[in-house]
Amino acid sequence: MYTIRQASYEDATAIANIHVRTWKNTYQDLIDEKDISNMTYENRKVLWQTILQTQTEDRVTLVIHQNEQIIGFISGGPERTKRFNYDAEIYTIYILDEHQKKGLGAQLLAAFSKKMLAFGHQSLLVWILKQNPSSRFYERYEAKPVGYEETTIGEGTYRETAYGWTDLEGLVKKLKYSNV
Repeated sequence: MYTIRQASYEDATAIANIHVRTWKNTYQDLIDEKDISNMTYENRKVLWQTILQTQTEDRVTLVIHQNEQIIGFISGGPERTKRFNYDAEIYTIYILDEHQKKGLGAQLLAAFSKKMLAFGHQSLLVWILKQNPSSRFYERYEAKPVGYEETTIGEGTYRETAYGWTDLEGLVKKLKYSNV
């Protein structure tokens, strides 16, 4: 049985572990090794402690766990760039590799989207590296590419694609009736 709940400060260690482990697995073939090695457990733990300690009402971090062990998370809030006509954004979403392909990403996306709707948001944006195979996850739920930009990771420059849903309520309905 999987449970989703709001993350607390005490979850920072588990979130940091998942973030680093999954990020490195996901991007090992997409990002130069010297840029991958810049992400460490220590810097992610400090980052997540700071985020969880200073969370504002409109920024959400949810964790999904099984038998009290956190196996994934999603974090986001207001869209940060203000360059697109979207009002909410997923900042990060990661699930341990061994728990992927079980519908847990869709469960996290649905729970997060409901929270964003409750805050009055109507649309949702997420940025992913161009070659990331996870783009298929977003496309499955009909996210559309809406923009591109270059991002710096370590010393490298990589291309990101922004995917968006203009109808957040429609996304929640779609997720509700999918096989998750």
